[in-house]
Amino acid sequence: MSGVSSLWTVDVNPVNLKCTTLPILSLRNPYSRAFHLSWLGFLVAFLSWFAFPPLIPEAIKKDLKLTTAQVGNSNIVALLATLIVRAIVGPMVDRYGPRKVMAALLIIGAIPSGLAGTVTSANGLYAVRFFIGILGGTFVPCQAWTTAFFDKKIVGRANALVGGWGNAGGGITFIIMIALYNSLIQSRHLTSHQAWRAAFAIVPVPILFFVAALVLIFGTDHPAGRWSDRHNILAAKLPHQDHTVVPHHHGHGHHEKGDGNGKKEEDEGAVEKSEKSSDMGLNKENPDQVDTTVEVVREGDHEFRITSELDKAINEPLTWSSTLHILSSPLTWLPALAYMTTFGFELAMDANLSNSLFGIYPKLGQTKAGYITSTYGLLNIVTRPLGGYLGDKIYKRLGVPGKKYFTLIFGLCQGLLTLGLGIYLDKKEPKLSIIIVLMVFTGIFNEMANGLNFSLVPHCNPNSNGVMSGIVGAMGNLGGVFFALVFRFQPVPRGKAYWICGIVAVVVNLGLMPIPVPER
Repeated sequence: MSGVSSLWTVDVNPVNLKCTTLPILSLRNPYSRAFHLSWLGFLVAFLSWFAFPPLIPEAIKKDLKLTTAQVGNSNIVALLATLIVRAIVGPMVDRYGPRKVMAALLIIGAIPSGLAGTVTSANGLYAVRFFIGILGGTFVPCQAWTTAFFDKKIVGRANALVGGWGNAGGGITFIIMIALYNSLIQSRHLTSHQAWRAAFAIVPVPILFFVAALVLIFGTDHPAGRWSDRHNILAAKLPHQDHTVVPHHHGHGHHEKGDGNGKKEEDEGAVEKSEKSSDMGLNKENPDQVDTTVEVVREGDHEFRITSELDKAINEPLTWSSTLHILSSPLTWLPALAYMTTFGFELAMDANLSNSLFGIYPKLGQTKAGYITSTYGLLNIVTRPLGGYLGDKIYKRLGVPGKKYFTLIFGLCQGLLTLGLGIYLDKKEPKLSIIIVLMVFTGIFNEMANGLNFSLVPHCNPNSNGVMSGIVGAMGNLGGVFFALVFRFQPVPRGKAYWICGIVAVVVNLGLMPIPVPER
């Protein structure tokens, strides 16, 4: 199904019950509700997780008498907490399902958010930001939820949309917290000491509890119903290891179908080179360019074509054997290291760009510097979904290798632009307009690379999607910690920290190019 109607009509793959459309204009089915609740849960997490950076340059730093080093330390602590939580949450998603994990994280994260106003010292700030960092773990169930509900044809767009719209919470938080802080001072006549503390109690806490309730009441664990029912579908009955797949050839061919016990029965049939070939990832002009395989499965009178292990993937609880396999697989570290350089750098930009602008142009003030910085996060509304859309289109033509190369190329471009931004900031009198242009183009490639990355992740260790989302997400935060340390020891406002980050991104993305990936 294609066209505008796919935005509200549900078309389901009967093998795995995943949706092959993206019905974002409807709330009358579990696919649409899972989609909207996943990005909403991730977005509201930012209201607390990123609430400190927009208020630090003037309000919090002055009130708590913080040094620049202590501000940097607090950013690192927050990122370390999220890194740890994402690594833990991945296996929990595979065992308990993304809906319950999402709600639990929002509820747990609301508690330290309510205590933010009690902070009176740098150590108190470290403690509160560490526990608030739990909310950054919502990214893992956000991505795992849409991967469980949407088919491989559309999963890139689904993951990128929920990730992008959720990530936009970083930009929205800058706007909301600054506007609320200024309003409390001007309209309510609170002091700066009172205003920033009150802002935490007014915005994040009630919203986090409210969205957690929505997730529990209106969300669905899995297309099959409860999370424990995920094995009661046709895909779960298909062999995952002991099965034979057949290469596509011109004209007629011979293929085998494995039954649920690993037995095989021969079956003469046509492997067609027809209009359906584009769905198989074949190039119509040069069909032999893509080395892909197909497995034909019959259920009653219906015949289904399985072109990827992702078609049959079922989230399985983590075991020692699967852990060893995942950790030793290059397919794990390809998206993980790439995400470290892209999302990790995005976190560093969100945390430090406002300080850079405020340091170079003191007359801007905290408010204007924060609003300009918010642009970087708000770009996610368009850029990350665009990356996922590009990933789906590339997949039809070039398969999984296409997704890999475009992910790495966009990460490479981000690194080169960051290098240019850093060099320009080192000029004696950099112009604000040029800084903003460089910032926007860096953000476009940076965030599209994030979207492309999570269109690639479902193809890597597909039966452990929660773990994969957790590892890749955690590596994104490890990148955030690394880049935060760069900014910690190469303080803003000048550009050395930026061009160091750019060089790292270029080197890592180039180094990942040789890692092989599945064709489909």
